[in-house]
Order: sequence, then structure tokens, then C-alpha cells
Amino acid sequence: MNFFQAQDQARRKTWQLALLFMAAVLSLIVLTNLLVAAVYLWSGNTAYSQSTSMGDLLQQLPAETWILISFGVIGVVGVASLYKFLVVRGGGRAIAESLGGNLLTRDTADAASRRLLNVVEEMAIAAGVPVPPVYLIEEPSINAFAAGFGPDDAVIGINRGTIEHLSRDELQGVVAHEFSHILNGDMNINLRLIAILHGILFLGIVGYVVLRGAGLGGRRSNNAAPMLALGIGLLVIGFAGTFFGNLIKAAVSRQREYLADAAAVQFTRNPDGISGALKKIGGLSEGSSVTQAAASEMSHMFFGQIDTFFLNSLMSTHPPLAKRIAAIDPGWDGVFPEVDSSAVLPAATDRGSPVIRDSLVSGFSRNSYSQDAIRVQIGAAEVADTVGTLDNRGLDAARSLIASTNEVLKEAAHDPWGCRGLIYAILLDPDPSLRDRQFGHLQAEAERGVPAYTQKLVRELASLDAPRRLALVGMAMPALKSLSNSQYQRFSANVVALIKMDQVISLPEWVLHRLLVKELQPHFDGTRPPRPRYNRLSSVAPHVTTLLSTLSRFGQSNTASQAQAFNEGAKVLELDLVFDASEDANFVRLNEAIRELRLLKPLVKPKLIKACAATALADGHISGTEGALLQGFAAALDCPLPPSIYSNRTEH
Repeated sequence: MNFFQAQDQARRKTWQLALLFMAAVLSLIVLTNLLVAAVYLWSGNTAYSQSTSMGDLLQQLPAETWILISFGVIGVVGVASLYKFLVVRGGGRAIAESLGGNLLTRDTADAASRRLLNVVEEMAIAAGVPVPPVYLIEEPSINAFAAGFGPDDAVIGINRGTIEHLSRDELQGVVAHEFSHILNGDMNINLRLIAILHGILFLGIVGYVVLRGAGLGGRRSNNAAPMLALGIGLLVIGFAGTFFGNLIKAAVSRQREYLADAAAVQFTRNPDGISGALKKIGGLSEGSSVTQAAASEMSHMFFGQIDTFFLNSLMSTHPPLAKRIAAIDPGWDGVFPEVDSSAVLPAATDRGSPVIRDSLVSGFSRNSYSQDAIRVQIGAAEVADTVGTLDNRGLDAARSLIASTNEVLKEAAHDPWGCRGLIYAILLDPDPSLRDRQFGHLQAEAERGVPAYTQKLVRELASLDAPRRLALVGMAMPALKSLSNSQYQRFSANVVALIKMDQVISLPEWVLHRLLVKELQPHFDGTRPPRPRYNRLSSVAPHVTTLLSTLSRFGQSNTASQAQAFNEGAKVLELDLVFDASEDANFVRLNEAIRELRLLKPLVKPKLIKACAATALADGHISGTEGALLQGFAAALDCPLPPSIYSNRTEH
């Protein structure tokens, strides 16, 4: 299954989840109506007490009573679900904090934590997604989770036992498993599942409140019996809701855990990594248990089963541990290695990559942000196939980018102060007079010390190529997301001011701003990706024309070659499109096109990405500008394009 198929399946799963929820609510309505009827039947204070059968009673109860009860159940479940949705609306960060997670930063991390941060950074850059913030949960067990509504606001949570007991390969397998959930759209389903199940389970909470009010809280009433019966009945219905809720969780999550395990093996090409982690869960006394109170309603999000109550049962949110291991390692002897809870793996210096290929590092040595051509040995269809993938080639490319990037710039990207200076430095104009005006603005509006830091980074950025610049922006995302809301608003205003200083938006400025808005707005403003609605590209043909025309104009030097490149892309789409040679001042038309094209349904997007790649490859090579635009377009369309598209190339 590729990225687009996984996204489409996740969208369909959301509808299936909605249908299951409706079925569960309908069952609760029926059960609650029957419960109230039974209380009437049993109570001697109602006009229906002489009824000899439930059937007679059901016929005598007014329709208004049934309607009132039904809407009451719908209201209670709906309000409870809405409340929980508002709680989880904060996305991955809210989930991690509710589980007691602490944000890991480079300056506070120990050796084991830095190794984890390096692994996560490699994986993110290899997949073409922003580096997610990492939260450490102080639990001695081996477990992890990914949470968020999408890659833009995703976080990864890791238990302390995971980084203390797993080798780098095993840790990489666990992280790859979580990245599979990020890329396949599982996180969105998981958050919606939390909200939906809370509503279903809430009737049990109402029953407990009714019981306390009826006298179990210390005061009794002569007329408390019917209320006691009602409270007990609601508790029973609540347990039924719990049962059905766990069945729904199991139905949604178990198969996806198998898929994520398989994806982790595919990503790392190392089955011993994730199978070793699973075996250590079986050999550790704490296993994968999580003691945080909030964890129970989020059990389906974790790498391993968080409790033993549901192990090997119908309602387990995860497949049995032995079956997961056997699926990866068919020759396993069934023996779990004994893991000493008190023993911690020896700390090792980890600079992010055990293997660096010099040929790849040298491949990034020139300034590919210029119009210098780069011969690419990859076809348009292969470019589309790499969207949302994570494999050895991508990991090699990511490690090469990281290893060959200036240490000063990497340090800046990882620092909450330095990351702002880094973005400002990237936006500074080569023209000395305009740059002086930009510095003047920073001196007046940026935090103290940031302008001087920015000036220091300008020299380091002078010869940096497009792939490394884009990688640095991705590396900086966790630090940027650690800003306070006021700091973010100030940073965002400064970015816009620097871009508008000359009243002209350049291509690099547009790409950078699109990436920042796409990745940071969901985190700080709570914006969510729009709901897809277009089933075919012909419905958005004018916007497709704008996209391909922009890529052609910036990728080719004259009108004839621009039109030819455009036609190569249009040919892939089999649409009757006409090249638009007119200038798009400040990318107004392009921004409108991106807004509409984001509304394409997942299975429609690969053809568009393929058309963009065909346009860029029309003359047999891809320029640095075309490469930056390809990645910028793909990111804006929620189609992460990994740096591996640059890895098979020769310079000339």
C-alpha cells in the first residue's frame, strides 16, 4: 500500500468509525429506553405499575417519553464526545502533556535522549516531513506513541524504559513504526476514536452520579429505590458501552499495528530492530505497561499493549506479542530474553548516523539553489511513488544531509533562540541596502540577542544549497514549536515583514513561507487540513494550469522551452490545458491554486505530482529551483516528498 492509498483508507476508516459510533449510540438509546421502562414497571409510584408485562408497558408509555429519553441519550453522548474532542483538539502536544510527557530539547537531553532525537530527526528528513517534537514519559516500561491530527502537528512520545533498554537499531524500529502511523493517517483516526468512545462511556459516569445522588453517597431517601435501580442500570449500560467501545478500538487498531510493524521493517530493512524491541517487551518485568491514568482511553495509540487485562482477548487493542514477533521473525524460538529492569544500556556518543556514504555527501556539495542543472536518474512516475515513503535510500540521503551540514547551523536549528535567527538569516536579501533595512527591522522588533545571532549565521548560509536549507527548516520545527504563543506571533510577524520589505516575494521566500505556515499554524492556531472534496483533476483544471505554468516558468529560460515543459506535464494528466506565460505577481494565483488543489481526494493527487515531476524533467534534468519548487508544492499539497529524489544524480 502506498502513501495515497493509505490516506484514502484512513479517510474511509473515519467513515466506518462514524457508522460504528452511530450503531453504538442507537444501541444505547434502545437500552436506556428499556431501562427507564423497567424502572416504571418496578416502581409502585407510576400509573403503569399494574402492567403485567413489559410489552403492555411499552405500549402504554407516551411517545413523548420515548422521544425525550432518546434525545436525552443523544444529547449526553454528543456533549461528552464534543467535550473530549475539544480536549484533544490541541493535537499531539495536548495528548503528550496529558500523559505526563516532558518535551525533550538538545540542551537538557542526556546521551540516551540525544540518541533518540537523532533517530527521530533522521526518520523525519528521510520521509520529507517536519521533524516532530519528542516527549519523554517517565515510565520504566518499553512503549511509544505518535499523536496528532497530521504530520504538521504530530509528536512522538517515548517511555523512559524504551531509551534505556533498547539498542539504536531497536529504537529505530520503534520510531519507524510510529512514523508509519504518521504517514498512513492513523493518528487522526486515533484522536477521533478517543472523543467518540468518551461519549459512549459517559452514560456509565452518569449512572455513578445517579447512584451517589440516590443515597450511596451517605444520605438515603425513602423513595431512593427507583433512582438506585436507574443508577445501577445506567452503570450496566456504561459497562456495555465500555465493551462495545473496546471492540471498536480493537477493530480499528489491531490490523493497523500489524501494518505498522511491517512498514517499520520495510523502512529500516532491519527486521531484527523492531522484533528485538518486541522481544524485550516480553522479557522486561514492566513490559509495555503504562500507569498514567489518562493512558487507558488512549491505549490504541501505543506501540505495545499498555495493560495485561486484555492480553490475548477479543478486546485487546494490539495483536498478541508472540504473533507480532512471529510475523516479523518466523524462525523465533518463542523465548523472551530476560531484561534486567535496573540495567541501562551504556551511553554512547551518537551523532545521528552509523553509516554515511561519501558519494552522497559529495553529491550535495554544490549550490543547487542556483540554476545549475542536476542530472537526475529518476523518472516522473518514480518521483510520485516516493511520496510518503521511508526507506534505506531516504535514510542514507537524510544522514548525508545532516552529516554534511554546518554544525553551527544545526546547533541553531535545534535551539529556540537560534532557530529564529536561522529563519531570519535565510530570508535576508543579497542586496546590501535592502539587507540593512531588514536588519534595522530585526533590531527594533526581534528579541534581544536574536539580530546579532542572525548576523553570525549569514556567513554560514552563504554557500548552502537548497536541499540543506530545506533540511534545516525541517530540523528547526521542534524548536520553533517550543515557542510561546506570544513569541510565535512576534516571529511570524517578523518573517512577513522581512519578506515584504522589497514589496516583491521571491520564489525561495514563497517556498519558505508556505512551509512555515503549513507546519506551524496547526500547532499554534489549531487549524486543521481541509476536508477533500474533488474527485477529478478536471474539476480544478485552471488551478492545475497555474501550478504547472509556475513550475515551467521558473524551470526553463525561454517561452518555447517553458511551453514544452508545461505540455509534458499536461500530457501526463490527459487534460486540454494551455500554458499561461503571464507573470504571477507575488504568487497570488499560485496561492489560490494551492488552496484549491489541497482539496483533491488522496487517490487523485499522485497523478498531479507525477505531472509536476514530468514538467521538471522535460529537458532531462532538474535545476535547484525546480527541486525546491517540487518539494514546496508537494509539502503544500500534503504529499511529503523525501530527499531521496536527489540521491541518484550526477552533477555537470
